[in-house]
Amino acid sequence: MARTTVTIRMDKGLKEQVEMLFSDMGMNMTTAFTVFAKAVARKGKIPFEVESDPFYSESNMKVLRESIKQADEGKLTPHELIEV
Repeated sequence: MARTTVTIRMDKGLKEQVEMLFSDMGMNMTTAFTVFAKAVARKGKIPFEVESDPFYSESNMKVLRESIKQADEGKLTPHELIEV
C-alpha cells in the first residue's frame, strides 16, 4: 500500500491536548487520524454528529437581541439583565 503525507494545521494547545488523549488510548496522532479517515471512508460520512454551539442558535440570538433592546430602552434593571 502506497503511503502519502497529510499536513493538518491546528491550534498548538488543541494539538497538545489531543496528543495526550491519544497517547492515553495507546495511539499517536497519525494513527488516530487514520482511524478517523477509515471510519469516514467506510460510513461515507463523518462518524459523529457535528453541531453548532446552541448559544449561537437563531432562537437564542433572537432572545439576546430582544434583551439588548429592552436594556437600551431602560426596560430592564441591572438585576433583571443578570437573571435573563
